Amino acid sequence: MDIVRANNTDLREILELQYLAYQSEAALFGNTDIPPLKETLSELEAEFEKGIILKMVDVTGKIMGSVRSRSDEKTVYIGKLMVHPDQQKKGYGKKMLSEIERYYPNKRFELFTSTRSIDNIRLYEKMGYKKFKEEKVTDELVFVYLEKE
Repeated sequence: MDIVRANNTDLREILELQYLAYQSEAALFGNTDIPPLKETLSELEAEFEKGIILKMVDVTGKIMGSVRSRSDEKTVYIGKLMVHPDQQKKGYGKKMLSEIERYYPNKRFELFTSTRSIDNIRLYEKMGYKKFKEEKVTDELVFVYLEKE
């Protein structure tokens, strides 16, 4: 698998992957009404203009993973790290996270996930991220924020 910068022509395929990959997150809540499953192509296009989106492609060129980032002077905000369900638990999430970090030397990194996403939290902690904040969104949804300096 190769990890390279995405083009705007990749966005529709990335969004389709997102709809597939985030089904497992929705299942944690028994509810498909989560932002990653409601994002539109125009919203993704706007995000594309503000940061970097990487894609992971297989030998046929099919997009099997993606990660996004945007930054300010001090911090890089990482989001939507996703791997096709058929390719999960193979180390690809770790590889994509490492790759996006390489684009931003000497920066602080921040990301968040649901407190129910134990596998995600475990991955981030293995990659050197530390919890620094929790934010209650609803009675069901609590985000945990992690950082890496």
